[in-house]
Amino acid sequence: MKGVYETKKKDGTVYYRSSITFRNKHISLGSYASSEDAGQAYLEAAQILSGSVTVGDYADDGALSFQKAVTLINFRDNDVYIKNPIYLMKRYFLYYCDPETVFKFDIDDLFFYSSHHISRRGGHFFVADYGMQININTRYGIRRHAVLNRDYRFINGDRFDYRYENIDIINRYFGVEKRVKHGITEYRAKILVNGSMIIGTYRTELEAAIAYNKAADLITKQLPDKNYEINYIEGIPPHTYADIYTQVKISDKIVNYSS
Repeated sequence: MKGVYETKKKDGTVYYRSSITFRNKHISLGSYASSEDAGQAYLEAAQILSGSVTVGDYADDGALSFQKAVTLINFRDNDVYIKNPIYLMKRYFLYYCDPETVFKFDIDDLFFYSSHHISRRGGHFFVADYGMQININTRYGIRRHAVLNRDYRFINGDRFDYRYENIDIINRYFGVEKRVKHGITEYRAKILVNGSMIIGTYRTELEAAIAYNKAADLITKQLPDKNYEINYIEGIPPHTYADIYTQVKISDKIVNYSS
């Protein structure tokens, strides 16, 4: 069958590879247990590349995988072959994990997602980078264990729209919560010991983040098995951090607990 090639695994098992050439580019369509499935994948790819099939039209139950179909549709329409399931728009691009899960990213992120595949585990999405699985939220300043609509929000309400202008970081530091009381913004710092303990309330987010670090340091001296994630503070010199760390006040309960 056209576009189908028989091959063997190391153990001698026969399987079939399917491929197609379009605009002088040889494109692998996948591996199949039968020549019929491999041939069907070729036919579906040929129909996409020679016709006007859109992502919305493509049936997810075809021999050709949905993600490969997205790749071919993008190549046909935009003349750019990208191995991941990406469709280019004018100023952003779509990344299709499946027909119902479609991310939007700024065009500045195209190089990264062209070479990093998004995987799902539970309700979280990851990319593999340098042998580690990294939650995609971390690329956008959203800290681990942050809670949607408390610590960050998507301005247009679309939780798959990761364009930078759509992400609003409310609480960027561990243990820090922004509060508005009588029209005044304040930042409360809390830490988990045997339950949640209030460290204090501060005028600035920076003070609250450093107060959390100070409380974590005090408690781990007494309880070395505690493994707190420390806030990394950018944009201030070390002596400024040290001055705030020394002067910031924390709850007597924590001071007494640590001693």
